[in-house]
Amino acid sequence: MRLTHLGLKNWRNFRSADIDVVRRLFVVGPNASGKSNLLDSLRFLSEIATEGGGLQQAVRSRGGISHVRCLAARKFNSSRVALHVGMEGPGETSWDYRLEFSAEPRGRHRPSITHESVERDGTALLSRPDSSDEADPELLTQTALEQVTTNRDFREIVRFLQAVRYVHLVPQLIREPDLGGDAGDSPFGREFLSLIAGTAEKTRNRRLEAVNRALNAAVPQLSDLKLVRDDSGRPHLQARHQHWRPHGAIHDERDFSDGTLRLMSLLWLLTGRSSATNRVLLLEEPELSLHSEICRQLPSLFAQALRRGGPQTIVSTHSDDVLADPGLGLDEVVLLEPGEEGTTTRTASDVPGIDDLLAAGHSLDEILRPLTRPSEAAGMARLVT
Repeated sequence: MRLTHLGLKNWRNFRSADIDVVRRLFVVGPNASGKSNLLDSLRFLSEIATEGGGLQQAVRSRGGISHVRCLAARKFNSSRVALHVGMEGPGETSWDYRLEFSAEPRGRHRPSITHESVERDGTALLSRPDSSDEADPELLTQTALEQVTTNRDFREIVRFLQAVRYVHLVPQLIREPDLGGDAGDSPFGREFLSLIAGTAEKTRNRRLEAVNRALNAAVPQLSDLKLVRDDSGRPHLQARHQHWRPHGAIHDERDFSDGTLRLMSLLWLLTGRSSATNRVLLLEEPELSLHSEICRQLPSLFAQALRRGGPQTIVSTHSDDVLADPGLGLDEVVLLEPGEEGTTTRTASDVPGIDDLLAAGHSLDEILRPLTRPSEAAGMARLVT
């Protein structure tokens, strides 16, 4: 299954957004335009569907409805927040999930569902509020995604949304996972070594060999990448660092640079096959700490992973080098443009005159750069006193 559409109303930066989601999608725009918040809308739905999560927790963890609702919202039935995802399953089965919610008008002002629906191939499987909700309005504080007695007919999309994974790696948390506290799955890398250690040995070794082969193109000094455990049983990612001594030296994640750790982590995520654990991967600025030449290879890495059955990938980026890949399709780049009425979205194919500019020899990154850079950035240094 894969995502085919994302629609937002009154979600954070976006009064309204409708995006056709292809298998490899890059989200670009100025700082504070909403790239992270766009990814977070999918993470939000995943948290709702995940056991131990739910609508109340997902909203609460973001600071409440006032922090979720778009500041530029106008009158949309008392400023309801709406999210819509389209999905395609095996045999080109189409799924459609819609959720709208607002605060309770009285009482504790908890998030309360004003509309929720599920369709499969255009046939309605769920439409709320229904008679059960009218008899017990308390049910409207929970989505059908989180109610096992209700979601029997569409658990396929529940499992799919649960498998959406957001990743924004912090190398220091890979080196020192105890810094991150006791929470479970973390998008910032705290559980990364445990994730590798928990993979079946045969699969783990195969994937680490693939990671090592690809990593050698960027860091040729490293070889023999493997997982080991110290005397306390804690896992470490270890490799041999070649230098003038015949056998080099043994390094682990505590010795690797930030860029090496980020690249190792990214390659590990991309070597997995499509399964319940990696169907959709949301990557926040994966170019951080990487050399520009490696950044230029990222779109090809994602494409190669897709061909091998890897995850659908949605990437936020500030990197011109990523957009310099000549294989990028115009439908694979979404441009965010902030304004007084919130952030608007359009694909690169909607940029006026882009076909003529490409035909004249301009690259996609050259065309989009003026649309994503702050217009006054050049004068920033003069303003520091």
